[in-house]
Amino acid sequence: MFKKILIANRGEIACRVIKTARRMGIATVAVYSDADARAPFVQMADEAVHIGPSPASESYLIADKIIAACKATGAEAVHPGYGFLSERTSFAEALAKENIAFIGPPVNAIAAMGDKIESKKLAKEAGVNVVPGFVGEIDDTEHAVRISNEIGYPVMMKASAGGGGKGMRLAYDEKDVREGFEATKREGLNSFGDDRVFIEKFILNPRHIEIQILGDQHGNVLYLNERECSIQRRHQKVVEEAPSPFVTPAMRKAMGEQCVALSKAVGYYSAGTVELIVSGADPTGESFYFLEMNTRLQVEHPVTEAITGIDLVEQMIRVAAGEKLSMTQDDIKIDGWAIENRVYAEDPYRGFLPSTGRLVRYRTPVPAWAGNERGEDGVRVDAGVEEGGEVSIFYDPMIAKLVTWGETRDEAADLQIAALDRFEIEGLGHNIDFVSAIMQHPRFRSGELTTGFIAEEYPDGFHGAATEDHIIRALAAIAGFMASAEADRARRTDGQLGDRLDPPAKWQVTVGGVEHKVKLGQKHIKVDDDRIDIALEYTPGDRLVIAEIDETELAVKVAKTRTGWRMTTRGRIHDVRVLPWHVAPLTRHMIEKIPPDLSRFLICPMPGLLVALHVGAGDKVEAGQPLATVEAMKMENILRAEKSGTVKSVNAAQGDSLAVDAVILEME
Repeated sequence: MFKKILIANRGEIACRVIKTARRMGIATVAVYSDADARAPFVQMADEAVHIGPSPASESYLIADKIIAACKATGAEAVHPGYGFLSERTSFAEALAKENIAFIGPPVNAIAAMGDKIESKKLAKEAGVNVVPGFVGEIDDTEHAVRISNEIGYPVMMKASAGGGGKGMRLAYDEKDVREGFEATKREGLNSFGDDRVFIEKFILNPRHIEIQILGDQHGNVLYLNERECSIQRRHQKVVEEAPSPFVTPAMRKAMGEQCVALSKAVGYYSAGTVELIVSGADPTGESFYFLEMNTRLQVEHPVTEAITGIDLVEQMIRVAAGEKLSMTQDDIKIDGWAIENRVYAEDPYRGFLPSTGRLVRYRTPVPAWAGNERGEDGVRVDAGVEEGGEVSIFYDPMIAKLVTWGETRDEAADLQIAALDRFEIEGLGHNIDFVSAIMQHPRFRSGELTTGFIAEEYPDGFHGAATEDHIIRALAAIAGFMASAEADRARRTDGQLGDRLDPPAKWQVTVGGVEHKVKLGQKHIKVDDDRIDIALEYTPGDRLVIAEIDETELAVKVAKTRTGWRMTTRGRIHDVRVLPWHVAPLTRHMIEKIPPDLSRFLICPMPGLLVALHVGAGDKVEAGQPLATVEAMKMENILRAEKSGTVKSVNAAQGDSLAVDAVILEME
């Protein structure tokens, strides 16, 4: 077994590998860029080597620097994590030349499966179902248009070396192909150093199912069941679960055996994932097609670990050291249900725009990396950040992964909701409310999932989860309790209410524009004359309140405002106004402040690079016309005109780095 390994990655996956290596008694080496100098994974590792500036192209993507770090520290093997160099044949070959073990598959398997165009050819030759499309290189936009017309719309344009949702564009007509083909090439080049693109038919009502593969260097290959990854946004997975609510035992066996056969055909060993697209319109489940094989560990691997009890990172290390798998296919079971939500630095209330900045407050529902594969009491947090750290523009926007395990799917989902309510993030936008809303959504609960779930269920954007009436009443009661506690503190600290005055016990609480009368008694609270039995503790300044209502816990994140609190729970933000009863009638005399009209301005919705400016001063534009393209976190975002008009002035130039809310141009 290895005595020391180096992790050629960063963030949560670096922490993940370090945790297992530490348990196995293996020393670890971290490599880090300028941006990650104080990151948790650097502190967790036994040794750390600085490898360059913040951009990945100058640090994590340079194989020579990784190899130099191995030589300097005596690392015998390298775990690549996912992304970066994990699927680069040249990197694995370079390690082999230096007699450094690669904790991953053989070079020939990476080459065969890492190229999406070549992998489809091999899959087809092996008798595996593949999605209809053009398997070959595309010359230019006109060639792409001809191919798309022949296949029939809708089609999907994909970067050949792509992954993680990057370098993908869905086209419903020729116009979409013309607009998206070059952008797909650029994203492929910027993210993976390869601008080749292929086009395939887009399967309607698709479900995204993937099979976890594990093999050793002695010819043994197993499938560790499936994961459902259908809930995606912009082809980026958001929610993953294992097993799938759609897959039957017969389907699982058919998919697994086919994926094992494909893996054996390319001599695969280590952990890997075969991704399949399944037509949800086919009730038999027999219409599944090969999409690609990821020759590495997947972001969503924890849900497989939770239901099988198998540490995939440990198995990868043991396989790389030449050990045989200690299990057979008959040993692979399904115990319970696991769900993973990816917590991203993005603002769902503003169209999921990327959000960067400092984590002013960061509290996880359970300590990160606590417990085993199922975490602590069924809750697991895989994270690579800490309070005071920064989510930068240089890397992926994922903050953490929240994994829950339960005996049933509903139990795992309920644990997600409760844990998300206790997950505190301040300083930047995040998607906690959004994924909580998904966990509560009736369609998610029914298991009727497709990759179009988010677009179909939130066509007008996300505005918060639906809130039941009993939650509203509970929030009103909590707000009244907190208001009395704040007033009591003021009385006791400096006599702000006068020596003879008691803090008010009667409040008018407005939640969602609806007024409620709240009265605090000695042992209970009344909301609109209805008694609520509620138990909670609150000290002024607390940011998280845990209340017990009718023997059910409700966690509420609170932030003080001028007239009350902003309260967040169960996937929704509530602006709550709290006034004493005798003051409330006076509010009708207040002047309403009207926000300024900014519709004439094209405002940058996120920090990023202005890669293209499509119009100039004096140009006439139509509603929906592209005005500018901004790149943030390796993704290109097209900003379009909201209405027809004429460009009055342009305030930015191509190549500018823009801050959030920067004015790009102004309309007449």
